[in-house]
Amino acid sequence: MQVPEPATFQRRLHALAGNIEEFIRGKPDVVRLALVCLLAEGHLLIEDVPGVAKTSLAKAVARSIAGAEVRRIQFTPDLLPTDVIGVQVYDQARGSFEFRQGPVFANILLGDEINRASPKTQSALLEVMAEHQVTVDGVAHPVPHPFLCIATQNPVEHQGTYALPEAQLDRFLMRVTIGYPEELDDEVAIIADGIARRRPEELKPVIELDQLRAMIGDLRRLHVSANLQAYVATITRATRKHPDVRLGVSPRGSIALANAAQSYAGSMGREFVTADDVKAVAVPVLAHRLLLTSEARFRKRTAEAIVTEILDGVPVPRAPQQRERS
Repeated sequence: MQVPEPATFQRRLHALAGNIEEFIRGKPDVVRLALVCLLAEGHLLIEDVPGVAKTSLAKAVARSIAGAEVRRIQFTPDLLPTDVIGVQVYDQARGSFEFRQGPVFANILLGDEINRASPKTQSALLEVMAEHQVTVDGVAHPVPHPFLCIATQNPVEHQGTYALPEAQLDRFLMRVTIGYPEELDDEVAIIADGIARRRPEELKPVIELDQLRAMIGDLRRLHVSANLQAYVATITRATRKHPDVRLGVSPRGSIALANAAQSYAGSMGREFVTADDVKAVAVPVLAHRLLLTSEARFRKRTAEAIVTEILDGVPVPRAPQQRERS
C-alpha cells in the first residue's frame, strides 16, 4: 500500500493552514477542520452569528489554491434553481438547446447564507453535493474535481430564512462554528487587519490544484483497520438507540465519519487511523445529523452533548501494533 510522502504532504498542509491563519486569527482548530473537510472531499457548513468571519474563512480556503475555479452564490429568497445549476438556452443559429452552466460548476462553491434560499432552490444542490453532477433534461453534467461546497448560515436569525431540511444537512460532511476571538491579541490583530482594509481576496495561493488532487488521492490510501471500522459503526448505531434522539445517524454518516477520521489522521502525519482521530471529528461530523426528541429539546439537551456522551460510552478498540500492508 502506498501512503503519502510525509514531508511533502505535511509541507503543503502547513502552507495551506498558515496561509489561511494569516487572515483567520486564533482559530487553528477551525482551520484544521476546514482543511480536513477539503481533503476528505466533503462539504462544510459554517454556522455562527454575524461578524465572526464565516465567509472570510471560506474565501481564505478558496484563495489559497492556485488554479481552482471558485464561484460564489449569495442565497436570497428570490433565487431560482436555474440560478444555481444552470439552464437550457435555445440557440437560434444551431436550432437546438444548449446547456449553460451555473455557478455549481466550480472546484469551490461559496454559498453565503444558504438558509435564505427557498426549499425549492435548496433542493437544487442535493444531487450535486451527493453525486458531483447535475442532471438537466435527462443528461448528466459532471462538475469539476475536486468539488467542495462551503456554505454559511446564521442560526439566530429566522426572519426571511428557511431551515435546511435533514436531507440537505446530511450532505454536509461537517458543521463547524468559529466563535468570537478568545485572546485579546487575536482581536487586536483582527482590528488592525480591518483598519488596513485587508481582505481574504488578497491572499496568495500556496499550492496548485493538481497538488491538492494528489493530497486527496494520498489520503484515500491511509489504512483504516477493521477494528476502527467497527468502532465507527458502533458509535453511529448508538445514536439510533439513544433515548433523546428521534432520528439517528444514517450509514452515509458512518461513511462520513470514517472518511473524516482518515483525513484527520493524514493531517496529523499518521499512516493509519486511530480512535483519537475518530473522536476528534465525531462532533462536527455527527451532531448536525441528529434529530432530538421534543422532550430532549425541552430539557435543552444538545446534539453535541449527546455525541460526546456516546463517545464516552463506546469502548475504544485496542490500538494496532503496526499498520497492515497490502
